Amino acid sequence: MISIKRFSAVLCAGALALSLGACSSKETSVNGTIKEGTGYPKKAISVIAPSGAGGGWDLTARSFVKVLSETELVKQPLTVENKPGGGGAVFMAEYATQQIQNNEMLFVNSPPIIINNLKKEGNSPYGFKNTTPLAQLTKDYGAIVVTEDSKFKDLKSVLDEVKKDPKKLTFAGGSAPGSMDHLVSVLPSYKYGVDPTKIKYVSYDGGGEAITALLGGNVDVIGTDASSVKEFLKAGKVRVLAITSSERLAGDFKDVPTAKEQGVDAEFTIWRGVFGPEKMSDEAKTYWEKTIDKLVASPEWKTEIETQGWEMEYKNASDFKKFLDEQEKQVQQLLEALGMQK
Repeated sequence: MISIKRFSAVLCAGALALSLGACSSKETSVNGTIKEGTGYPKKAISVIAPSGAGGGWDLTARSFVKVLSETELVKQPLTVENKPGGGGAVFMAEYATQQIQNNEMLFVNSPPIIINNLKKEGNSPYGFKNTTPLAQLTKDYGAIVVTEDSKFKDLKSVLDEVKKDPKKLTFAGGSAPGSMDHLVSVLPSYKYGVDPTKIKYVSYDGGGEAITALLGGNVDVIGTDASSVKEFLKAGKVRVLAITSSERLAGDFKDVPTAKEQGVDAEFTIWRGVFGPEKMSDEAKTYWEKTIDKLVASPEWKTEIETQGWEMEYKNASDFKKFLDEQEKQVQQLLEALGMQK
């Protein structure tokens, strides 16, 4: 097969007899301006999950890469890399300072990119404003989870125990204190009248590690995203006591009551999105906006969403940026209510 480059050379040579310079690698725009095209992407793309394997970020990154590859929307090789540490804060510090123009490195995130930047304890100086938001892909919800053989059968039984002695139970999650899983873990107790600062919380690098700790008997309760425990629920290894959605979910979670159904007004939506570097080139940003728009419209992506138990919630780059600005205000209010703001 003749390469595009060689084909262009042959075409130029043939046209030379008729008109010198009639063939060029430059493109002419509608207004007559000549511009050079770089053909992004030319290199392999890495998509970072800033956590260990098995959690929501990891699953999202792998689904994103899988469908982009299956549909051949991206011709270059795509890989997923796990970079755990500090609930995403360690990766953000590197990304915002050392990868600021790396068009070939994207990452997935969710509310922690805002929470980590606003919380008091162990806060990150970097947040979504140190990135280029590309798209929101999905939404998920928090889940309060125990082992299948736990003595706790519903949310109220856990909260009553915590109210008597906040230190008696060990809660855990796949993010640092003051971050998303911590908020999911303590929000029901806070709404039940318990001082959230007195609850014992242990952090792990990703939801997968938190679930392992739960199954190993190292913690009593975990707060995590619902989708990451779906397979464990189906396998009969865990019991989900409550979901932080406004209405009961369908599918595998149809029998799990919301916190609100159990008299606890604890709602928490976990959106997930894709980000690029702060100084991403205009060409790369436009490429990903168009590519992700095609991705979310594909039947393969819709099937993947259903398989993972997520809900489709697509926002393009412009709408996603506005949403993040609104989310920042809401998270600030929540952290202030919990006494966790910086």
